[in-house]
Amino acid sequence: MTRTDPLDVPRPDAQLHFGVFFQGVNHWTIWSAPDSGSQIDPASFRQVAQTAERGLFDAFFLGEGLRLREVDGLIHDLDVAGRPDAITQLAALAAVTRRIGLVSTSNSTFNEPADLARRLSGLDLLSEGRAGWNVVTTDNAWTGANFRRGGYLDHADRYRRAEEFLTVARALWDGWEDEAVAGSTGAPAWSAPSAVHRVRHQGAQFDVDLAPTLPRSRQGHPVIFQAGDSGEGRDFAARNADVIFSAHGSDFDDALAFAEDIRRRLRGVGRPDDDVRILPGTEIIIGDTESEALEKKRWIRMQQVTPATVLGIVGALWGIDLSDRDADGPLPKEDPVVNENDGSFGSRRVADPRSVVAEWRAKAEANGWSLREAVIHLGPQRGHVGTPSGLADKFTRFVRHGAVDGFNVTPYLIPNGLDDIVDLLIPELQERGVYRTEYTGTTLREHLSLREPLTRRAASEQRQAG
Repeated sequence: MTRTDPLDVPRPDAQLHFGVFFQGVNHWTIWSAPDSGSQIDPASFRQVAQTAERGLFDAFFLGEGLRLREVDGLIHDLDVAGRPDAITQLAALAAVTRRIGLVSTSNSTFNEPADLARRLSGLDLLSEGRAGWNVVTTDNAWTGANFRRGGYLDHADRYRRAEEFLTVARALWDGWEDEAVAGSTGAPAWSAPSAVHRVRHQGAQFDVDLAPTLPRSRQGHPVIFQAGDSGEGRDFAARNADVIFSAHGSDFDDALAFAEDIRRRLRGVGRPDDDVRILPGTEIIIGDTESEALEKKRWIRMQQVTPATVLGIVGALWGIDLSDRDADGPLPKEDPVVNENDGSFGSRRVADPRSVVAEWRAKAEANGWSLREAVIHLGPQRGHVGTPSGLADKFTRFVRHGAVDGFNVTPYLIPNGLDDIVDLLIPELQERGVYRTEYTGTTLREHLSLREPLTRRAASEQRQAG
Protein backbone atom coordinates (compact mmCIF):
# COMPACT_ATOMS: atom_id res chain seq x y z
CA MET A 1 0.00 0.00 0.00
CA THR A 2 1.37 3.40 -0.97
CA ARG A 3 1.84 5.78 1.94
CA THR A 4 2.53 9.49 1.43
CA ASP A 5 4.38 11.79 3.82
CA PRO A 6 1.66 14.09 5.26
CA LEU A 7 4.01 17.05 4.80
CA ASP A 8 3.82 16.57 1.03
CA VAL A 9 0.01 16.56 0.98
CA PRO A 10 -1.90 19.89 0.85
CA ARG A 11 -4.97 18.53 2.69
CA PRO A 12 -3.67 15.70 4.91
CA ASP A 13 -6.89 15.46 6.93
CA ALA A 14 -9.40 15.75 4.07
CA GLN A 15 -12.21 13.21 4.07
CA LEU A 16 -13.78 11.65 0.98
CA HIS A 17 -17.54 12.04 0.51
CA PHE A 18 -19.80 9.75 -1.51
CA GLY A 19 -23.25 10.33 -2.93
CA VAL A 20 -25.25 7.97 -5.12
CA PHE A 21 -26.83 9.30 -8.30
CA PHE A 22 -30.00 7.42 -9.25
CA GLN A 23 -30.26 8.70 -12.81
CA GLY A 24 -33.24 9.66 -14.87
CA VAL A 25 -33.24 8.93 -18.61
CA ASN A 26 -29.93 7.31 -19.62
CA HIS A 27 -28.34 4.29 -21.29
CA TRP A 28 -25.59 3.85 -18.68
CA THR A 29 -27.87 1.94 -16.31
CA ILE A 30 -28.02 -1.63 -17.60
CA TRP A 31 -31.70 -2.49 -17.35
CA SER A 32 -31.45 -5.66 -19.47
CA ALA A 33 -28.94 -7.70 -17.42
CA PRO A 34 -30.38 -10.80 -15.64
CA ASP A 35 -29.62 -9.34 -12.20
CA SER A 36 -31.08 -5.90 -12.96
CA GLY A 37 -34.12 -4.88 -10.98
CA SER A 38 -36.98 -2.54 -11.77
CA GLN A 39 -36.15 1.08 -12.46
CA ILE A 40 -39.45 2.36 -11.04
CA ASP A 41 -40.36 -0.10 -8.26
CA PRO A 42 -40.19 1.66 -4.86
CA ALA A 43 -38.23 -1.34 -3.59
CA SER A 44 -35.36 -0.49 -5.95
CA PHE A 45 -35.12 3.08 -4.69
CA ARG A 46 -35.32 1.84 -1.11
CA GLN A 47 -32.58 -0.76 -1.54
CA VAL A 48 -30.18 1.66 -3.21
CA ALA A 49 -30.75 4.32 -0.53
CA GLN A 50 -30.38 1.85 2.34
CA THR A 51 -27.21 0.33 0.86
CA ALA A 52 -25.75 3.82 0.47
CA GLU A 53 -26.68 4.60 4.06
CA ARG A 54 -25.02 1.36 5.20
CA GLY A 55 -21.93 2.65 3.38
CA LEU A 56 -22.18 6.01 5.22
CA PHE A 57 -22.83 7.94 2.00
CA ASP A 58 -23.69 11.62 2.33
CA ALA A 59 -26.62 11.67 -0.07
CA PHE A 60 -29.07 9.88 -2.34
CA PHE A 61 -29.28 12.09 -5.43
CA LEU A 62 -32.29 11.68 -7.70
CA GLY A 63 -32.25 12.72 -11.35
CA GLU A 64 -35.41 13.95 -13.00
CA GLY A 65 -36.62 14.63 -16.52
CA LEU A 66 -39.64 16.73 -17.41
CA ARG A 67 -40.19 15.14 -20.82
CA LEU A 68 -39.38 11.77 -22.35
CA ARG A 69 -36.79 11.76 -25.09
CA GLU A 70 -38.02 11.54 -28.65
CA VAL A 71 -36.39 10.85 -31.99
CA ASP A 72 -38.24 11.94 -35.12
CA GLY A 73 -41.43 12.25 -33.10
CA LEU A 74 -41.21 8.77 -31.56
CA ILE A 75 -40.50 7.97 -27.91
CA HIS A 76 -36.89 6.82 -27.52
CA ASP A 77 -37.51 3.49 -25.83
CA LEU A 78 -34.00 2.01 -25.73
CA ASP A 79 -32.87 3.79 -22.56
CA VAL A 80 -34.16 3.78 -19.04
CA ALA A 81 -36.88 6.44 -19.11
CA GLY A 82 -39.19 7.97 -16.56
CA ARG A 83 -39.06 8.55 -12.82
CA PRO A 84 -41.61 9.35 -10.12
CA ASP A 85 -41.68 13.00 -9.04
CA ALA A 86 -38.39 13.54 -7.22
CA ILE A 87 -39.69 15.19 -4.06
CA THR A 88 -42.50 12.64 -3.71
CA GLN A 89 -40.03 9.77 -4.06
CA LEU A 90 -37.55 11.31 -1.61
CA ALA A 91 -40.28 11.94 0.97
CA ALA A 92 -41.06 8.21 0.83
CA LEU A 93 -37.37 7.40 1.30
CA ALA A 94 -37.18 9.72 4.31
CA ALA A 95 -39.41 7.24 6.14
CA VAL A 96 -37.14 4.23 5.48
CA THR A 97 -33.74 5.89 6.07
CA ARG A 98 -32.29 7.70 9.08
CA ARG A 99 -29.20 9.69 8.10
CA ILE A 100 -28.55 9.83 4.38
CA GLY A 101 -29.24 13.12 2.60
CA LEU A 102 -32.04 13.28 0.00
CA VAL A 103 -31.34 15.51 -3.02
CA SER A 104 -34.00 16.46 -5.56
CA THR A 105 -33.20 17.60 -9.07
CA SER A 106 -35.85 20.26 -9.65
CA ASN A 107 -36.02 22.72 -12.52
CA SER A 108 -35.94 26.46 -11.87
CA THR A 109 -37.23 27.23 -15.38
CA PHE A 110 -40.51 25.32 -15.19
CA ASN A 111 -41.40 25.74 -11.52
CA GLU A 112 -42.42 28.69 -9.36
CA PRO A 113 -40.52 29.58 -6.17
CA ALA A 114 -43.51 29.84 -3.83
CA ASP A 115 -44.52 26.27 -4.67
CA LEU A 116 -41.15 24.56 -5.08
CA ALA A 117 -39.57 26.24 -2.05
CA ARG A 118 -42.49 25.04 0.08
CA ARG A 119 -42.21 21.46 -1.19
CA LEU A 120 -38.46 21.40 -0.62
CA SER A 121 -38.97 22.85 2.84
CA GLY A 122 -41.53 20.12 3.50
CA LEU A 123 -39.01 17.46 2.49
CA ASP A 124 -36.42 19.10 4.73
CA LEU A 125 -38.78 18.98 7.72
CA LEU A 126 -40.00 15.42 7.06
CA SER A 127 -36.41 14.19 6.81
CA GLU A 128 -35.27 16.25 9.82
CA GLY A 129 -32.77 18.32 7.87
CA ARG A 130 -31.59 15.94 5.16
CA ALA A 131 -32.93 17.67 2.02
CA GLY A 132 -30.94 19.07 -0.88
CA TRP A 133 -31.90 20.77 -4.14
CA ASN A 134 -29.98 20.28 -7.38
CA VAL A 135 -30.84 23.51 -9.20
CA VAL A 136 -31.13 22.84 -12.94
CA THR A 137 -32.19 25.10 -15.79
CA THR A 138 -33.71 24.49 -19.23
CA ASP A 139 -33.89 26.81 -22.18
CA ASN A 140 -35.10 24.52 -24.95
CA ALA A 141 -38.53 24.76 -26.53
CA TRP A 142 -38.80 20.98 -26.65
CA THR A 143 -39.21 20.75 -22.87
CA GLY A 144 -41.06 24.04 -22.70
CA ALA A 145 -43.83 22.67 -24.90
CA ASN A 146 -44.96 20.51 -21.98
CA PHE A 147 -45.68 23.72 -20.09
CA ARG A 148 -47.20 25.71 -22.97
CA ARG A 149 -44.08 27.86 -22.86
CA GLY A 150 -42.13 26.53 -25.82
CA GLY A 151 -39.17 28.76 -26.56
CA TYR A 152 -40.22 31.51 -24.16
CA LEU A 153 -36.92 31.67 -22.27
CA ASP A 154 -33.73 32.78 -24.01
CA HIS A 155 -30.60 30.80 -23.24
CA ALA A 156 -28.93 33.80 -21.61
CA ASP A 157 -31.86 34.24 -19.22
CA ARG A 158 -31.87 30.78 -17.67
CA TYR A 159 -29.30 31.57 -14.93
CA ARG A 160 -30.84 34.99 -14.33
CA ARG A 161 -34.13 33.26 -13.61
CA ALA A 162 -32.42 30.59 -11.50
CA GLU A 163 -30.63 33.19 -9.40
CA GLU A 164 -33.79 35.19 -8.81
CA PHE A 165 -35.62 31.92 -8.05
CA LEU A 166 -33.02 31.11 -5.38
CA THR A 167 -33.28 34.61 -3.93
CA VAL A 168 -37.03 34.18 -3.44
CA ALA A 169 -36.71 30.61 -2.15
CA ARG A 170 -34.13 31.61 0.44
CA ALA A 171 -36.28 34.52 1.58
CA LEU A 172 -39.13 32.07 2.10
CA TRP A 173 -36.89 29.66 4.03
CA ASP A 174 -35.73 32.57 6.18
CA GLY A 175 -39.30 33.75 6.75
CA TRP A 176 -39.63 31.98 10.11
CA GLU A 177 -37.34 32.92 12.96
CA ASP A 178 -35.44 30.15 14.74
CA GLU A 179 -37.62 30.14 17.86
CA ALA A 180 -40.89 30.88 16.07
CA VAL A 181 -42.69 27.73 17.26
CA ALA A 182 -43.61 27.38 20.93
CA GLY A 183 -41.28 25.11 22.87
CA SER A 184 -43.91 23.91 25.33
CA THR A 185 -47.66 23.52 25.76
CA GLY A 186 -47.55 26.20 28.41
CA ALA A 187 -46.61 28.92 25.95
CA PRO A 188 -49.22 31.69 25.41
CA ALA A 189 -49.33 31.09 21.63
CA TRP A 190 -48.26 28.40 19.17
CA SER A 191 -45.98 30.83 17.34
CA ALA A 192 -44.21 33.82 18.78
CA PRO A 193 -45.61 37.25 17.86
CA SER A 194 -44.03 38.69 14.69
CA ALA A 195 -41.90 35.56 14.25
CA VAL A 196 -43.24 34.83 10.74
CA HIS A 197 -42.22 37.42 8.18
CA ARG A 198 -44.05 38.21 4.97
CA VAL A 199 -41.96 37.93 1.78
CA ARG A 200 -42.46 40.60 -0.87
CA HIS A 201 -40.40 40.41 -4.04
CA GLN A 202 -40.77 42.11 -7.41
CA GLY A 203 -38.22 41.24 -10.08
CA ALA A 204 -37.80 40.49 -13.77
CA GLN A 205 -39.06 36.92 -13.34
CA PHE A 206 -41.21 36.82 -10.19
CA ASP A 207 -43.73 38.91 -8.32
CA VAL A 208 -44.27 37.36 -4.88
CA ASP A 209 -46.24 38.55 -1.85
CA LEU A 210 -46.91 35.86 0.75
CA ALA A 211 -46.23 34.56 4.22
CA PRO A 212 -44.13 31.37 4.33
CA THR A 213 -46.07 28.38 5.62
CA LEU A 214 -43.31 26.25 7.19
CA PRO A 215 -40.59 26.76 9.81
CA ARG A 216 -36.96 25.97 9.13
CA SER A 217 -35.53 22.52 9.49
CA ARG A 218 -32.63 21.84 11.82
CA GLN A 219 -30.15 22.50 8.96
CA GLY A 220 -31.62 25.91 8.16
CA HIS A 221 -32.03 25.52 4.38
CA PRO A 222 -31.91 22.60 1.96
CA VAL A 223 -28.36 22.15 0.66
CA ILE A 224 -27.94 23.70 -2.81
CA PHE A 225 -26.33 21.58 -5.54
CA GLN A 226 -25.45 22.91 -9.00
CA ALA A 227 -24.11 21.18 -12.11
CA GLY A 228 -23.55 23.85 -14.78
CA ASP A 229 -20.09 23.67 -16.38
CA SER A 230 -20.03 26.75 -18.60
CA GLY A 231 -18.32 29.90 -17.36
CA GLU A 232 -21.75 31.29 -16.56
CA GLY A 233 -22.67 28.09 -14.69
CA ARG A 234 -19.45 28.14 -12.68
CA ASP A 235 -20.02 31.76 -11.70
CA PHE A 236 -23.57 30.93 -10.66
CA ALA A 237 -22.26 28.08 -8.51
CA ALA A 238 -19.61 30.31 -6.93
CA ARG A 239 -22.28 32.81 -5.91
CA ASN A 240 -24.95 30.34 -4.81
CA ALA A 241 -24.04 26.68 -4.44
CA ASP A 242 -23.04 24.53 -1.49
CA VAL A 243 -22.07 21.57 -3.68
CA ILE A 244 -21.01 21.30 -7.34
CA PHE A 245 -21.93 18.12 -9.21
CA SER A 246 -19.16 18.29 -11.81
CA ALA A 247 -18.08 16.34 -14.88
CA HIS A 248 -14.40 16.60 -13.91
CA GLY A 249 -13.57 13.55 -11.85
CA SER A 250 -11.84 10.94 -14.01
CA ASP A 251 -8.48 12.56 -14.79
CA PHE A 252 -6.55 14.00 -11.84
CA ASP A 253 -5.09 17.01 -13.66
CA ASP A 254 -8.45 17.93 -15.18
CA ALA A 255 -10.20 17.58 -11.82
CA LEU A 256 -7.57 19.70 -10.07
CA ALA A 257 -7.77 22.43 -12.72
CA PHE A 258 -11.56 22.56 -12.33
CA ALA A 259 -11.32 22.70 -8.54
CA GLU A 260 -8.73 25.48 -8.66
CA ASP A 261 -10.92 27.44 -11.07
CA ILE A 262 -13.90 27.12 -8.71
CA ARG A 263 -11.79 28.19 -5.74
CA ARG A 264 -10.64 31.25 -7.68
CA ARG A 265 -14.24 32.16 -8.48
CA LEU A 266 -15.25 31.69 -4.84
CA ARG A 267 -12.56 34.11 -3.69
CA GLY A 268 -13.73 36.51 -6.39
CA VAL A 269 -17.21 36.73 -4.84
CA GLY A 270 -15.93 36.98 -1.29
CA ARG A 271 -16.48 33.40 -0.17
CA PRO A 272 -13.88 31.15 1.49
CA ASP A 273 -12.27 28.92 -1.11
CA ASP A 274 -13.31 25.81 0.84
CA ASP A 275 -16.98 26.89 0.95
CA VAL A 276 -18.18 24.52 -1.79
CA ARG A 277 -17.88 20.74 -1.99
CA ILE A 278 -16.97 19.37 -5.43
CA LEU A 279 -18.48 15.93 -6.14
CA PRO A 280 -17.93 14.78 -9.74
CA GLY A 281 -20.28 12.21 -11.16
CA THR A 282 -18.52 8.91 -11.74
CA GLU A 283 -18.83 5.19 -12.30
CA ILE A 284 -16.73 2.80 -10.19
CA ILE A 285 -15.88 -0.68 -11.49
CA ILE A 286 -14.13 -3.02 -9.06
CA GLY A 287 -12.34 -6.33 -9.61
CA ASP A 288 -10.17 -8.57 -7.45
CA THR A 289 -7.30 -7.90 -9.86
CA GLU A 290 -6.63 -5.15 -12.39
CA SER A 291 -7.19 -7.55 -15.28
CA GLU A 292 -10.50 -8.72 -13.80
CA ALA A 293 -11.61 -5.11 -13.37
CA LEU A 294 -10.75 -4.29 -17.00
CA GLU A 295 -12.62 -7.38 -18.21
CA LYS A 296 -15.63 -6.32 -16.17
CA LYS A 297 -15.42 -2.86 -17.72
CA ARG A 298 -15.47 -4.36 -21.22
CA TRP A 299 -18.59 -6.37 -20.37
CA ILE A 300 -20.29 -3.33 -18.85
CA ARG A 301 -19.59 -1.14 -21.87
CA MET A 302 -20.98 -3.74 -24.25
CA GLN A 303 -24.13 -3.94 -22.14
CA GLN A 304 -24.47 -0.16 -21.94
CA VAL A 305 -23.79 0.47 -25.61
CA THR A 306 -26.08 -2.05 -27.29
CA PRO A 307 -26.34 -2.30 -31.09
CA ALA A 308 -29.64 -0.41 -31.07
CA THR A 309 -28.17 2.30 -28.82
CA VAL A 310 -25.16 2.62 -31.15
CA LEU A 311 -27.38 3.17 -34.17
CA GLY A 312 -29.47 5.72 -32.29
CA ILE A 313 -26.41 7.70 -31.17
CA VAL A 314 -24.71 7.58 -34.55
CA GLY A 315 -27.93 8.35 -36.39
CA ALA A 316 -28.30 11.51 -34.31
CA LEU A 317 -24.69 12.47 -35.07
CA TRP A 318 -24.97 11.79 -38.80
CA GLY A 319 -28.46 13.28 -38.98
CA ILE A 320 -29.83 10.32 -40.95
CA ASP A 321 -31.68 7.07 -40.24
CA LEU A 322 -29.09 4.32 -39.70
CA SER A 323 -31.38 1.77 -38.08
CA ASP A 324 -30.72 -0.80 -40.84
CA ARG A 325 -26.92 -0.75 -40.42
CA ASP A 326 -24.65 -3.25 -38.67
CA ALA A 327 -23.52 -1.76 -35.37
CA ASP A 328 -20.46 -4.00 -35.41
CA GLY A 329 -19.61 -3.02 -38.98
CA PRO A 330 -17.72 0.02 -40.29
CA LEU A 331 -18.65 3.65 -39.86
CA PRO A 332 -21.19 5.02 -42.39
CA LYS A 333 -19.66 6.24 -45.66
CA GLU A 334 -22.27 8.97 -46.06
CA ASP A 335 -21.47 12.52 -45.06
CA PRO A 336 -23.44 13.85 -42.11
CA VAL A 337 -26.53 15.95 -42.70
CA VAL A 338 -26.65 19.16 -40.71
CA ASN A 339 -30.17 19.43 -39.34
CA GLU A 340 -31.76 22.31 -37.53
CA ASN A 341 -31.95 21.69 -33.81
CA ASP A 342 -35.28 19.96 -33.08
CA GLY A 343 -34.64 18.97 -29.46
CA SER A 344 -34.00 15.29 -30.22
CA PHE A 345 -32.90 13.40 -27.11
CA GLY A 346 -33.97 16.44 -25.13
CA SER A 347 -30.87 18.43 -26.03
CA ARG A 348 -29.29 20.18 -28.98
CA ARG A 349 -27.60 18.28 -31.77
CA VAL A 350 -23.84 18.45 -32.30
CA ALA A 351 -22.97 21.96 -33.42
CA ASP A 352 -20.44 20.83 -36.07
CA PRO A 353 -21.15 17.19 -36.99
CA ARG A 354 -18.81 17.25 -40.01
CA SER A 355 -15.70 17.85 -37.90
CA VAL A 356 -16.79 15.26 -35.32
CA VAL A 357 -17.44 12.66 -38.01
CA ALA A 358 -14.05 13.38 -39.58
CA GLU A 359 -12.37 12.80 -36.22
CA TRP A 360 -14.31 9.57 -35.67
CA ARG A 361 -13.33 8.26 -39.09
CA ALA A 362 -9.66 9.03 -38.60
CA LYS A 363 -9.50 7.37 -35.18
CA ALA A 364 -11.59 4.37 -36.23
CA GLU A 365 -9.33 3.76 -39.20
CA ALA A 366 -6.15 4.16 -37.12
CA ASN A 367 -7.39 1.74 -34.45
CA GLY A 368 -9.42 -0.68 -36.55
CA TRP A 369 -12.62 0.12 -34.64
CA SER A 370 -16.08 -0.96 -35.62
CA LEU A 371 -18.95 1.50 -35.35
CA ARG A 372 -19.81 0.17 -31.89
CA GLU A 373 -16.21 0.32 -30.71
CA ALA A 374 -15.97 3.92 -31.95
CA VAL A 375 -19.03 4.90 -29.90
CA ILE A 376 -17.55 3.21 -26.81
CA HIS A 377 -14.10 4.78 -27.19
CA LEU A 378 -15.12 8.22 -28.47
CA GLY A 379 -18.26 8.78 -26.44
CA PRO A 380 -18.17 10.31 -22.94
CA GLN A 381 -15.31 8.81 -20.95
CA ARG A 382 -15.90 8.63 -17.24
CA GLY A 383 -15.29 6.52 -14.23
CA HIS A 384 -12.62 4.61 -12.34
CA VAL A 385 -11.62 0.98 -12.76
CA GLY A 386 -9.41 -1.10 -10.49
CA THR A 387 -8.98 -3.14 -7.33
CA PRO A 388 -10.30 -1.93 -3.97
CA SER A 389 -6.76 -1.18 -2.78
CA GLY A 390 -5.72 0.58 -5.98
CA LEU A 391 -8.86 2.69 -6.11
CA ALA A 392 -8.52 3.63 -2.45
CA ASP A 393 -4.97 4.90 -3.08
CA LYS A 394 -6.18 6.80 -6.15
CA PHE A 395 -9.13 8.44 -4.39
CA THR A 396 -6.96 9.35 -1.39
CA ARG A 397 -4.67 11.25 -3.74
CA PHE A 398 -7.60 13.00 -5.42
CA VAL A 399 -9.12 14.25 -2.16
CA ARG A 400 -5.93 14.96 -0.19
CA HIS A 401 -4.53 17.05 -3.07
CA GLY A 402 -7.73 19.07 -3.47
CA ALA A 403 -8.86 17.76 -6.86
CA VAL A 404 -12.25 16.64 -5.49
CA ASP A 405 -14.13 16.42 -2.22
CA GLY A 406 -15.68 13.11 -3.22
CA PHE A 407 -17.79 11.48 -5.91
CA ASN A 408 -21.45 11.18 -6.84
CA VAL A 409 -21.53 7.54 -7.92
CA THR A 410 -23.73 6.28 -10.75
CA PRO A 411 -24.35 2.53 -10.32
CA TYR A 412 -24.35 0.59 -13.58
CA LEU A 413 -26.79 -1.89 -12.06
CA ILE A 414 -29.92 -1.28 -10.00
CA PRO A 415 -30.43 -2.16 -7.19
CA ASN A 416 -27.15 -3.99 -6.40
CA GLY A 417 -24.64 -1.68 -8.07
CA LEU A 418 -23.28 -0.20 -4.83
CA ASP A 419 -22.52 -3.48 -3.09
CA ASP A 420 -18.88 -3.75 -4.22
CA ILE A 421 -18.23 -0.13 -3.23
CA VAL A 422 -19.74 -0.52 0.23
CA ASP A 423 -18.34 -3.98 0.97
CA LEU A 424 -14.90 -3.80 -0.68
CA LEU A 425 -13.80 -0.22 -1.37
CA ILE A 426 -15.02 1.66 1.69
CA PRO A 427 -13.14 -0.57 4.18
CA GLU A 428 -9.93 0.24 2.27
CA LEU A 429 -10.69 3.96 2.41
CA GLN A 430 -11.43 3.71 6.14
CA GLU A 431 -8.12 1.91 6.71
CA ARG A 432 -6.37 4.91 5.12
CA GLY A 433 -8.25 7.30 7.39
CA VAL A 434 -9.87 9.09 4.47
CA TYR A 435 -13.48 7.98 5.02
CA ARG A 436 -15.78 8.20 8.03
CA THR A 437 -16.45 5.13 10.17
CA GLU A 438 -19.78 6.47 11.41
CA TYR A 439 -22.10 9.40 10.84
CA THR A 440 -21.17 12.20 13.23
CA GLY A 441 -24.12 14.46 12.38
CA THR A 442 -27.76 14.10 11.48
CA THR A 443 -28.24 16.64 8.68
CA LEU A 444 -26.96 16.71 5.11
CA ARG A 445 -25.20 20.01 5.83
CA GLU A 446 -23.36 18.34 8.72
CA HIS A 447 -22.42 15.30 6.63
CA LEU A 448 -20.76 17.61 4.08
CA SER A 449 -19.13 19.78 6.80
CA LEU A 450 -20.76 22.87 5.33
CA ARG A 451 -21.16 26.26 6.96
CA GLU A 452 -24.60 27.69 7.68
CA PRO A 453 -26.67 28.93 4.71
CA LEU A 454 -25.35 32.00 2.89
CA THR A 455 -28.24 34.31 3.74
CA ARG A 456 -28.07 33.40 7.41
CA ARG A 457 -24.36 34.16 7.46
CA ALA A 458 -25.07 37.54 5.88
CA ALA A 459 -27.77 38.28 8.46
CA SER A 460 -25.41 37.31 11.30
CA GLU A 461 -22.69 39.57 9.93
CA GLN A 462 -25.15 42.47 9.72
CA ARG A 463 -26.19 41.94 13.34
CA GLN A 464 -22.58 41.90 14.47
CA ALA A 465 -21.78 45.03 12.46
CA GLY A 466 -24.82 46.78 13.92
